[in-house]
Amino acid sequence: MVGLIAGGGQYPLLFARAVKKAGQPLAVFALKGEERPNLRPWADVYYEIPVSRFGKLLALLKREKISEIALAGHINKSRAIKIARPDLKTLFLWGKLRNRNDDEILRAVAEEIEKLGIRVISPTKFLPELLTPAGVLTKKKPSPAQWKDIVYGFGIAKALGELDIGQCVVVKDQMVVAVEAIEGTDATIERAGTLVEDTVVIKVFKPQQDPRFDLPSAGLQTILTMKRARARVLALEARRSLFFEREKALSLADKLGIVVVGVPYE
Repeated sequence: MVGLIAGGGQYPLLFARAVKKAGQPLAVFALKGEERPNLRPWADVYYEIPVSRFGKLLALLKREKISEIALAGHINKSRAIKIARPDLKTLFLWGKLRNRNDDEILRAVAEEIEKLGIRVISPTKFLPELLTPAGVLTKKKPSPAQWKDIVYGFGIAKALGELDIGQCVVVKDQMVVAVEAIEGTDATIERAGTLVEDTVVIKVFKPQQDPRFDLPSAGLQTILTMKRARARVLALEARRSLFFEREKALSLADKLGIVVVGVPYE
């Protein structure tokens, strides 16, 4: 049976639909407190679990005889920390972490799950179409100055990724306007919009990142946020980022004159 640890957003629903379309049974372990579409109709087995009860999750995985599992959807980390009532397994895991950044936490979670003989997979195994293709994806292309900002911002974002700070930077005229931390991409773009307009937004895959989870992502909501912030270009790392509601997002970007491009790292 395929398992899904479901955070917030639409990603878990897309994964659930793809698994069922592939004819596989599905067990959903939905993290409480995260907003997402209803997954119950797509699940053969369904549980809701507080994010801080990792011991309970492991026990349920053993009971349901899961063969492989994916982690999909976002977790509001700041809220999860505030409301956490951890069990002993969670406290043990938390205590042995070298740091509490996302990559370190997710790797530790995956290691504990795999000790049960369960393979942790990328959701893109069932959803390869969500990966961002390479090239200019909108009718409008970046100007020479915007290409310079893309190249400059790409390097900055990779350097920040080495430190596991965030996946997104906003630049203009080869100057950093805003850097993503715990607040998330939309808040980063909005903050940049309070300072300057006509910016370039770059999201990249962190160099040490595990490709099975937490890929950088964008979608229709990102374009709407860029509209409010008066940003002009969105550059995503090709084949190592997710692009949700791509058709709608690109249609809106074309109407607004926003450029979207998939940039191969190599």
